[in-house]
Amino acid sequence: MSFQMTGLPEADEVLDQHPFAVVVGMMLDQQYGMEHAFRGGWKVLSRFGNLDPAAIAAADPEAFKEMCSTPPAIHRFPGSMAARLQELAALVESKYDGDVTRLWTEPTTGKELFKRVQELPGFGKQKAQIFVALLAKQVGIRPDGWEAVAGDYALEGYRSVADVVDPDSLQKVRDYKKMKKAAAKEG
Repeated sequence: MSFQMTGLPEADEVLDQHPFAVVVGMMLDQQYGMEHAFRGGWKVLSRFGNLDPAAIAAADPEAFKEMCSTPPAIHRFPGSMAARLQELAALVESKYDGDVTRLWTEPTTGKELFKRVQELPGFGKQKAQIFVALLAKQVGIRPDGWEAVAGDYALEGYRSVADVVDPDSLQKVRDYKKMKKAAAKEG
């Protein structure tokens, strides 16, 4: 992987080296700027010392919440997102023995991958579709039928974080989202 979505080389490097950071970024990508959301793993790693799901799940919830709330916080709602992050880490630990890559390397169909992604805390249908598209487009994870479950996010273009590979594509995704929002307002 070679992500360039945070605007900070050191945060992009964490995404490249720690697959769990990619899932964390996707989880945090709601009501918060995308590049800031995907810096979440880097912030946790720099403050907590690791991105081990078992350690994150076992951390004292109040201390972890305080760490996630320290400016710059991991999200605009750091308390609830700290709890969700611990819930995510606990699921990865219990279901995948702490190896988040099993989430996407074991499924043999797009449907199975989509189902697994939807089980993650904070991953509804749309976020799961986007994450399946991100895995396909940027990581090369393409089980049979991934396009069908990813829907329009599987198409070429600049629709979501799945299409962000540099600052130019980030701006194109922003422009697309702004256009969709304006169209929805009109009608």
